[in-house]
Amino acid sequence: MSAAQTARSGASPEEVVARIERLPVSSWHVKTRVIIGTATFFDAFDSLAIAAVLPALVPMWKLTPPQIGLLISSGFLGQLLGALFFGWIAERYGRITGMVWSIATFAVMSLVCALAWNYESFFAFRLIQGFGLGGEVPIAAVYISELAKSNTRGRFVMLYELIFPVGIVASSLLGLWIVPTLGWQYMFVFGAIPAVMILFLRRVLPESPRWLATAGRFAEAETAIAEIERETETATGQPLPPPQAAVTVDAKRASLADLFGPLYLRRTLVVWLIWFTSYLVNYGLAIWMPTVYRTVFKLPLDVSLRYGLITTAIGFIGSATAALTIDYIGRRTLFAGAFAGAAAALLMLSTISNPTSEQVLIYITIAYFFVTTINLAVYLYTPELYPTRVRALAVGTATAWLRLASMIGPTTVGYLIASGLQSVFLSFGLIVLITAIITALFAVETKKRLLEQLSP
Repeated sequence: MSAAQTARSGASPEEVVARIERLPVSSWHVKTRVIIGTATFFDAFDSLAIAAVLPALVPMWKLTPPQIGLLISSGFLGQLLGALFFGWIAERYGRITGMVWSIATFAVMSLVCALAWNYESFFAFRLIQGFGLGGEVPIAAVYISELAKSNTRGRFVMLYELIFPVGIVASSLLGLWIVPTLGWQYMFVFGAIPAVMILFLRRVLPESPRWLATAGRFAEAETAIAEIERETETATGQPLPPPQAAVTVDAKRASLADLFGPLYLRRTLVVWLIWFTSYLVNYGLAIWMPTVYRTVFKLPLDVSLRYGLITTAIGFIGSATAALTIDYIGRRTLFAGAFAGAAAALLMLSTISNPTSEQVLIYITIAYFFVTTINLAVYLYTPELYPTRVRALAVGTATAWLRLASMIGPTTVGYLIASGLQSVFLSFGLIVLITAIITALFAVETKKRLLEQLSP
């Protein structure tokens, strides 16, 4: 049956699910992931740009370790607030609207960051930029998840999510050349490029038909799903198979029970812990490491940045491995195993007295390899745990723990480093080990199940 033959005055949530499940992956899906992924690339780039510019800013502005930690954390405080605000916007006004406004905020403020003249001004500008950065990635993850078929959702979503570590690697790679050659300001000039995306994003991509139908906007849901079907038929050159009834969707109003009720409380607590721990390590250590190589081991600026690049590049390999295997091994196994691997690396490093810079590089890179698989997979996992009526808000709330961890982590390192690197690695390693055990015992498996079956 063709898309034209199935067109009606409106599409119910059940019809939308059935019609999404029959769609083969086509060039339309690739185009959508590329467009959303471009914004996500710059979100990652701008988030980690601070790691590349700090080795230049520290001696120039004579920053102390606590100031460095607070400067790193300023952006994450903004991201915490932005994740909650834009999650609410996406739930009330739509996924595309939420993405457009968050992209506009972080892109414009990236340019403003390049104009900072001292510690205080840069702190304020990063805080506001973080407000925009906090919204785009969680909303994008929700949007992509709502377009995916259940049996290949893990691979479908995580192949898109790979653009995030690409952005992180690009931030390290370009920082290696931009900061010493052009100056630290140009990292943020480059990060302002996605401002042009907001001019056409709404025109190119339809609103999530799942969200439209759940919001009772059945005619718009029909228009959106019919547009996707037409483009899919055009891309494949084949008529679509008839939709098969997949699930019954209960019409319910959003409530706190969707996060903390009997079905969801365990999910919420576990996924919040996963977010907190994985990003405590990611941003607590990865952002600090180029500065540690520069200040503790007295390595040249280019060598410090190159070491940071090695770590982020290996992290990308870990993320790609997870994207290709998560639909087979499952979410819980991946999370528990990756946390255990990261804990082992950090705890082993903590036992080495006076480690060399090369030893630190090796063990931190191993830990980062494991942690980045979690950093990506949790963006896939969290939307799977909640119903469409609160999915964006639930993901935004969960990522608030990311932002909290990202504030606590760098600040904690700034204070702990005075006691030696061993105390830093031991503290982080024990936290990761505890999380590995809790995840193995209590995480809910979601692979290859319909979103509506997982979260009624």
